Amino acid sequence: MKRLLLVLLFILAAACHRQDERTSKELTAGDPAKGKQAIASYGCGACHQIKGVDGANGMVGPPLNNIGSRTMLAGQLPNSPDNMIKWIRTPQEVESGTSMPNLGVTENDGRDIAAYLYTLRE
Repeated sequence: MKRLLLVLLFILAAACHRQDERTSKELTAGDPAKGKQAIASYGCGACHQIKGVDGANGMVGPPLNNIGSRTMLAGQLPNSPDNMIKWIRTPQEVESGTSMPNLGVTENDGRDIAAYLYTLRE
């Protein structure tokens, strides 16, 4: 019985993760798997802790765990796909003087990164 319960919990968790991925794709028109790769290639983990991204254990910026369920971004933007993509791509336009650098993130990479971040809901 205990083993069956564990198997059912694992199946439920996997189904929830797939739903989060589908939802993030619909919200952003991006690809979470490509976003995870883009996060690593742009070096986002040098400043941020990001669940699921190897080496993303920075302590400069805020941890991005649960960012998909937060109500605000950068302390001033409502958490919407367009705002998240804008913040990722052009943070200095959103908040002049922020320590988050403009890394030259492309539109497609911004969508993919946002798609991955929207899977982080717990």
